[in-house]
Amino acid sequence: MINKRLLIKNLLAHNDENSFYDKKRKVDISEKEGKAKFLKHICALSNSNPKNNSYIIIGVEDESNQITGVDFFDDSKIQNLINAYLTNPPVVSYENIPFPHLHDDKVVGLVTIRPIDGLTSLRKNIWKYYGGSVFFRDGSMSMPKVFDIEIKDVNSKIVEAIENHAQNNIEYTLDGVFDFMNKRKDYNPKYKVFKEYFVLCWAGQKKVVKENLYYSRVDIELVNEQVRLFFSTLDEVSITYDEDQFKIIEYVSLGLQNSYKYYPLEETIIQFGNNANYHIDTQLLFEAPQFDKKVLHHIYNANNAILEKLKKGISLSKHEEQDLVNLPATYLICYLNLFHEAIDKLNEAKPYLKEYNQEVYANYKESLRILRKVKYS
Repeated sequence: MINKRLLIKNLLAHNDENSFYDKKRKVDISEKEGKAKFLKHICALSNSNPKNNSYIIIGVEDESNQITGVDFFDDSKIQNLINAYLTNPPVVSYENIPFPHLHDDKVVGLVTIRPIDGLTSLRKNIWKYYGGSVFFRDGSMSMPKVFDIEIKDVNSKIVEAIENHAQNNIEYTLDGVFDFMNKRKDYNPKYKVFKEYFVLCWAGQKKVVKENLYYSRVDIELVNEQVRLFFSTLDEVSITYDEDQFKIIEYVSLGLQNSYKYYPLEETIIQFGNNANYHIDTQLLFEAPQFDKKVLHHIYNANNAILEKLKKGISLSKHEEQDLVNLPATYLICYLNLFHEAIDKLNEAKPYLKEYNQEVYANYKESLRILRKVKYS
């Protein structure tokens, strides 16, 4: 089993960006340009490495190789995005890898691209790239190429060697468990060994509601691979497990005018098998809450007025400051109730919310996370 933290270190130490790996400071697939560039790199790496894995490391400075980290990204629907835009899509996974020197809410993103038979191309137009375009790696660049280019396998032995040097061992596993238990000691850390091989650690603040146990500030890591499977500072989560599986149900709080309710968002089941294998299944449970359209029109217009004030640098009243905290969630609710322009307004508000304060910006990122899960399901 590969220790993903060690794999990242080996990739960064091996060489500069080349035809089997790329590195990015950040990736933003919430907007067309960022989504298009991400798909281009996936396409190019898949075509340039037909017989082995390729990788993209996210959260690394390009020039210095300094690991700065990015926000935790839930990858459960990323394959749906790949399938929607690419012909002969590779199998793509996005994993969140914690590093000891990073803040709790930061990880390094590791994208693994496993090609399948056939040339990968864009299925349809996106941003300035045309449907049918084929990309390959040319050194550290992803470039469009003609269809009849000869595909050569030149990296298999190099990638195999890098992966072999990143194999996990007992020392790495024990260090990972102790690191997790010490770092999360204020949040009831626990661990469990599944199938005498897999070590799963989790922590969270306990909360009992009507005899049901929930957790907030939840952190879950598969220590064998140094992969963070789940992280959230805002949601309520229920956790159950037996000898074969670990199940998480995630809830989100949504509502209007100080009346909120928890809605089940997604169920994740980590199934541990014999012969050192595991599988993660996710199922969207979310059903969008419906509200009175007249009330939503009033809130939507109030949000737009607040956004205009932010753009013009006009001070907000105390009441508007309170509404601003809920602005991302209320724009999301409006969108889910068929106010289609609401999501454009939310994206438009991003730089102003980020500048205003961290609480408001965290709420913005949470709303986008919910939207991403719903959109690609």
